[in-house]
Amino acid sequence: MPLPAWWNAVREFKRPRWWTWAVWSAILVPGLVVMAGLLSDFLLGTRWLGSNPIKEGELILGQLTIKYLVATLAVTPLRRLFGWNWLARDRRTFGLAAFFCALTHFLWFVLLDIQLDGAELAKGLTKRPYIIVGFAALLVMLPLALTSTKAAITRMKKRWTALHRWTYLVPVLGIIHWWMSVKADIGNPILYSVAFAALLGWRVWHARRETSRHAATPPERSAPA
Repeated sequence: MPLPAWWNAVREFKRPRWWTWAVWSAILVPGLVVMAGLLSDFLLGTRWLGSNPIKEGELILGQLTIKYLVATLAVTPLRRLFGWNWLARDRRTFGLAAFFCALTHFLWFVLLDIQLDGAELAKGLTKRPYIIVGFAALLVMLPLALTSTKAAITRMKKRWTALHRWTYLVPVLGIIHWWMSVKADIGNPILYSVAFAALLGWRVWHARRETSRHAATPPERSAPA
């Protein structure tokens, strides 16, 4: 049965000229707003980030990390569904944005929240499960970020693919960290848990379908000599 005309039009949609600007704006603007809000609250006495700007800024950075992870994992399903292969370059961009946002989230906690208190940091990393889980997510992201270049892909080959399968562990740890750190407002953790479950579930479904397809394909017979 032929596909409807509107579906073909969607699949033929090309990368707009403004797309790169839109992606970078979505990445940079929220972080700059948080930094501007913090400076304004401390220097000018405003309340952009509420009565506790350090905690609020820390929370926003953590939420931005989750959002960039959603964008990272959404790229492949969108490519498969709509044929938008031009989205491939954005997967690395969103992945690196998630890493740097997570790193800033952690540094915000160390520098501003506990103010370089070594004893408090050691306590958090050994006795507070939500901090342990969040730090584990950051550690998993570190080698993924360091090996995200084309040179690393060429050099590592199959090892690169094996290493970057750990990408799927990061959102799981991130969501657990979020769930463990909230006290009452669980609306957003529920929403993003559903989003990650759908994205990871799609990958499992797609991998099984590809495995079944290859198993059902008969091997090619070699031509007689």
